[in-house]
Amino acid sequence: MQPRDQLTAKEIQVSTLVWQGLTNREIAKIIGTTEQVVKNYLRTAFDKLGVWSRLELALYVASHGGADWSIKREVGAESQAVPA
Repeated sequence: MQPRDQLTAKEIQVSTLVWQGLTNREIAKIIGTTEQVVKNYLRTAFDKLGVWSRLELALYVASHGGADWSIKREVGAESQAVPA
């Protein structure tokens, strides 16, 4: 399992928006929350991915597919799903 597979959907969304260069305030407006909640998502994403800064997070996203990063994670999760 990749470290990014441990992220929640919101952590992935926030990480992708950081990669796109948005500020915490801009991200908060987009996802409909506060800057503090965005900071919380970032802190947990940093911990799960083993990065220390927004720059490292952006580089991680870029090196793992950039714009397609969240799509790859969703497809990977679907392929691992157990059929009913």
